[in-house]
Amino acid sequence: MAGTPTRIGSVAFLRKEAGTMNDSKPPLRVDVVVHGRFHAFDLVLGLLGNGHDVRLITNYPRSVVRRFGVPASAVRTCVSHGIATRIYYRLKQPLRLPDLEPFLHSWFGRWASTQVRCDADVVHVFSGVAEEIFQSSRRKPPGEKRPLNMLVRGSSHIRAQHELLQQEQERVGTRVEKPLPSIIAREEREYALADRILVLSKFARDTFLQYGVPQEKVFIVGLAANLARFAPSNAAISERRRRILAREPLHVLMVGSFTPRKGARDFIELATALHGRMRFRFVGDLPPRRSKLERESREVIDMHARVSEFELAKHYAWGDVFCFPTIEDGFAAVIVQALASQLPVLTTPNCAGPDVIREGMNGWIEPIRSPERLAARLEACDQDREQLASMVANMVGTAPARSWAIVAREFEEVARG
Repeated sequence: MAGTPTRIGSVAFLRKEAGTMNDSKPPLRVDVVVHGRFHAFDLVLGLLGNGHDVRLITNYPRSVVRRFGVPASAVRTCVSHGIATRIYYRLKQPLRLPDLEPFLHSWFGRWASTQVRCDADVVHVFSGVAEEIFQSSRRKPPGEKRPLNMLVRGSSHIRAQHELLQQEQERVGTRVEKPLPSIIAREEREYALADRILVLSKFARDTFLQYGVPQEKVFIVGLAANLARFAPSNAAISERRRRILAREPLHVLMVGSFTPRKGARDFIELATALHGRMRFRFVGDLPPRRSKLERESREVIDMHARVSEFELAKHYAWGDVFCFPTIEDGFAAVIVQALASQLPVLTTPNCAGPDVIREGMNGWIEPIRSPERLAARLEACDQDREQLASMVANMVGTAPARSWAIVAREFEEVARG
């Protein structure tokens, strides 16, 4: 139940975790608006734990939100929108009407604008559903309190994202899902309406600056991760080092979604080039059945469907090196999970990798679309087993120790300006 002190993630636990983080400043009234879950529920818990007055406006049922630890009294929900959205995204791509996604976003934005409190200090909205909310607050007459409009974008600037995915589509020769032109236009209107924009990594921030968004408007507030859940046992580290030093085939792990956006093509080429010399495993959202990605991946990669975070720790324990060749990602929490599991990480600059990886100490950064560079790095690990085993042993504490109380505190600093 929400508020149970022993529940990790509950308001009571997070308030205790925040401890002396609160100061004499008055609490903020924050309305968090999200069409789904993303990291919003964790942020809400962090803000509540730090003593702020928070309302969560979402399309998840109250009963589900309560299971995450958010008090039902703090929730406003549009369940019908949640049902319609889930039906839409379960349709095969050819069946998705191009006008329906903008309609769903606009529907939720209009409804959410009626749920925002008139005396809110901050309205924090996930990109895609903010336009109607921000327009409503800007229409308030002079002298009436207007909240700070804060937008969070979980990926790179939407035009940068579209450009990268268009390039990937041309490269791989198959259709890659990209933002619709109407969604791009909508989000750019939201960028203009927002007082402040939060992104999750330096890479994402740089794409906003590249597309002309003023630097003083964009702030980085990264995500937190439950490091304790992924911390490996002594036995798991000993077994990993034994495998490495015994010169057994290296175990290369990837976790997430097996899509062109996440670098699936490069992971297949990497596994093909090193097939028989190393073992490759993927865990997460699998490619569509009978698709080209599905056929090619199963020939050289051990493919596993998505599992819970509790089960995921076992897969991290299996690995010797974590590879995440993403083309575009706002953050990539799996990188932090891998670091917490004392897995050296091999990734690209187009995520939070450069923010958390210390080159040669807990991982490496290679350019996007460079499977040959990834292969060369893994071959170097294969040749210098002593160095790899030493890296594994010395990785304790290299994952960023960020709780949601800390994230909430950074959020507050941005909001207070």
